[in-house]
Amino acid sequence: MKLITTIVRPERLPEVKAALFRAGVTGITLTRVSGHGGEQEIVEQYRGTTIVMEFQEKVKIEMVCSEPFVEPCIKAILSSARTGEVGDGKIFVQPIERVIRIRTGELDNAALTAVNADEVQRAALETAQHAGATAGEET
Repeated sequence: MKLITTIVRPERLPEVKAALFRAGVTGITLTRVSGHGGEQEIVEQYRGTTIVMEFQEKVKIEMVCSEPFVEPCIKAILSSARTGEVGDGKIFVQPIERVIRIRTGELDNAALTAVNADEVQRAALETAQHAGATAGEET
């Protein structure tokens, strides 16, 4: 099992989320974060005052995956988050020692599986297909 943590641009979140659901991910945790890596700070003028924005708004997505899902998750994130510009983000992959579902006491992979994985997977695919169809209508 691995913990996959990715930091992405907030405007790419819908695409990343849809790609992860298509890859079979049924559970994610999102956190709004700010930070900087390779981007330059932004300097703006507001009512005659210079404002230096040292940190950029980002979204942190965390998910724990069993081994077969790790590479598909990474590929889904790369294909959906990449703009080719500095500041696209990072993906971190770390080992997970144990997972315990509090409600049932299930362990490890059993604790990662959604309560009704078939229904969750079907709903995720329908959402992703609808998002793809909607994007196709706009072009």
